[in-house]
Amino acid sequence: MSILRRLRLLLAIISIIYILIPLVVTIPASLTSANYPSFPPKGFSLQWYTKLLERPEFVEAFWNSVKFAFLASLFSVLLGTLGALAIAKYDIPGKSYLVSLLTAPLTVPQLVLGIALLIYFTPMLLAGTPTGFLIAHIIICVPYVVRFVLTGLSGFDYNLERAAAILGASPVVVFWKVTFPLIRPAVLSGALFSFLTSFDNVTVSLFMVSPEMRTLPLEIFSTMQDAYSPIVASVSSVVILISIVLILILEKIHGVGKLLGSAH
Repeated sequence: MSILRRLRLLLAIISIIYILIPLVVTIPASLTSANYPSFPPKGFSLQWYTKLLERPEFVEAFWNSVKFAFLASLFSVLLGTLGALAIAKYDIPGKSYLVSLLTAPLTVPQLVLGIALLIYFTPMLLAGTPTGFLIAHIIICVPYVVRFVLTGLSGFDYNLERAAAILGASPVVVFWKVTFPLIRPAVLSGALFSFLTSFDNVTVSLFMVSPEMRTLPLEIFSTMQDAYSPIVASVSSVVILISIVLILILEKIHGVGKLLGSAH
């Protein structure tokens, strides 16, 4: 093995360890029996998970996160799939620029995006409303769906659609019987990734949320401003476990690495 390959492997290992450090610290810290955060944990107890259910603000914030993440992923799949199909199937002028525009939220820092959305939504009276919050989450989720579906369509054989149409199938039937079954893994992957992105989002949500409308990541962020207690570690562990489960499902369906594949 060359020195360059060894350096790359070492860098990859260091990066993985750095990414996993929060998980290694947070989850054990949530199992402590002490009344203060500690790592390694002092004893073993599930009391902080029990107390989590006794905190209505966390329970309400959790269901708010699930609700908005579900709606954001639903609308993102509808809009992103239609957009990706149009880009892949039709010779649209400036197609590359259109793809760059649709996937721009992936490259723009979310802090900048949050400020821009706040400035844009305020005159429209959407800032601090559930509608504005949902639209903001749709904007940050659509690029993932577009990326996944374009990747799924990169090797699509359009002769199958033409054959179905020649046999008398309507455009709707062609889509449901031919197109959608072949791109279903990409669509489901986009839906799961959109759900995860919306559920975990903090930066953009900070600019769109109102005092009456809280999500779980924002509730964690707000609680940590006052004092850090093991209950914060427990609710953070719940978010981490949900994210891990969705990522495993995503990998099973489509493969996370394919998100970085080329889309034509």
